[in-house]
Amino acid sequence: MIDNEHDFGVRQWVVGGTTVMELSGELDLYAGESAGARLDEACAGPQPEVVVDLRGLSFLDCSGLSVLIRARRRTLERGGRFGLVADHPPVLRLLRLTRTTGVFAVHGDLASALAARGTTGPSAATGGAIA
Repeated sequence: MIDNEHDFGVRQWVVGGTTVMELSGELDLYAGESAGARLDEACAGPQPEVVVDLRGLSFLDCSGLSVLIRARRRTLERGGRFGLVADHPPVLRLLRLTRTTGVFAVHGDLASALAARGTTGPSAATGGAIA
């Protein structure tokens, strides 16, 4: 569903026990509240497995990124797995500039993200601290 005024949408489904959330449009301060609520639900159970597909995003700002960081932290606290799918240069640039490419498990396609069972990102051993 896309809110035309603010151009943001979320599709969600489950593949083999992994919740996949596909975000589209602009993930900014306005959309962060809606995305955060949906991610909170997906990350709520024991050992949640969540993959967030960002390939449909045309814009991601720091408030949207903080929603993703919070969801990753909640997932790991519950013994789960959290990954991102991203290939859009502006989104990847924000992840690099904020040094979160070393925190998130970032995949170029959904199949790779789903196949990466048991991985949470390069910084999993450090608890995902952002340097």
